[in-house]
Amino acid sequence: MLFVCYPKCTTCQRAKKFLDDRGVSYTERHIKENNPTAEELRGWWQASGLPLKKFFNTSGLLYKSLELKDKLPTMTEEDQLALLATDGMLVKRPILVADDFVLVGFREAEWSARL
Repeated sequence: MLFVCYPKCTTCQRAKKFLDDRGVSYTERHIKENNPTAEELRGWWQASGLPLKKFFNTSGLLYKSLELKDKLPTMTEEDQLALLATDGMLVKRPILVADDFVLVGFREAEWSARL
C-alpha cells in the first residue's frame, strides 16, 4: 500500500499511528516533496468512487487564497486534476492507496472496515 501524507499534519500522524499499531505494511510518500501527478490523481479518484472535490484540501491556506470554493464548480475535471497536481498542499490527505481501494482523509471507522 501507498500512504501519501504530510508529516507535519496531525491527521496524517494519527493515520500513520493507526497503520503502525495494526502492523500494516506501506510505503510512505511525502505529499509536499513528491506531489501526485494528474495521472495518479485520476486513477486514485476513479478507484475511490468519490466526487473529485473530495480530493481538495478545503481547509488549507492555498485552497482559500486561490478562492477555489468559488472556482471549482466551473472548472472541468481535467482542469481540477491539473491544478491538484501543481501543489501537494492542495490535496486532501492522508491518502491510502491499495490494489483494490483508495481512502482519502482519515476516518478511523472507514479505515478499520477496509483493513
